[in-house]
Amino acid sequence: MGTTDSKLEAFARLLKIMDELRAQCPWDREQTTESLRHLTIEETYELSDAILDNDSEEIKKELGDILLHIIFYSKIGSEKNQFDIEDVINSLCEKLIRRHPHIYSDVKAEDSDTVTRNWEQIKLKEKGPKKNSVLAGVPKSMPALVKAYRMQEKAANVGFDWENKEQVWDKVEEEIIEFKQGISAEEREEEFGDLLFSLVNYARFENINPDDALEKTNKKFIKRFNYIEEKAAEIGKDLKDMTLGEMDGFWNEAKKL
Repeated sequence: MGTTDSKLEAFARLLKIMDELRAQCPWDREQTTESLRHLTIEETYELSDAILDNDSEEIKKELGDILLHIIFYSKIGSEKNQFDIEDVINSLCEKLIRRHPHIYSDVKAEDSDTVTRNWEQIKLKEKGPKKNSVLAGVPKSMPALVKAYRMQEKAANVGFDWENKEQVWDKVEEEIIEFKQGISAEEREEEFGDLLFSLVNYARFENINPDDALEKTNKKFIKRFNYIEEKAAEIGKDLKDMTLGEMDGFWNEAKKL
């Protein structure tokens, strides 16, 4: 691990490389904030995969890719005389100081829940009267499962929450019944959404991130289904020619591995 000086030197090296690429590379020169947006999202998901795989080498690489994008956006901002990387960093530092009054002021916060509540309250004040909804900070384009979790967290931080997880589970069971009673396709879709929302709420009470939990199940399914494909190839069969019983047999083998 490097010293502070070596870290600053590495950061300066990255800034210099970005300047060179922007000036000399045709692809880098053509990029805009809009063209980079979808790539940034992709890089974020790649970092998420590396974290779930607990692959420190890949986490390091993906963090580098995201850092490159931050530098890239800042470079474009400086070209438009909007902001540069110094502005980005100073803005972040000032925000961190404002939102940690228990460190930089005389506010008391003995646990992480208090810190989170204080953070959200300060954030609301910063947004001003036009954006002071508790839910305003949840990005519109955020995946629905994560969005539900974050909305529930934010509402809970201002006291809009269930008293205990038993009440939440009762709500889950109520939503299951309502889903089963749905008549039209539209009603069933709405009730299924309500059911998912209540399950996300219950996960929060169990300190489970529902998106992480579902992704781990996705990865487990992929691993087991790949095993079925491998076994089918070994016996010279296409999956579409196998019986469900044969596939279930291989699936159960995969579960035991």
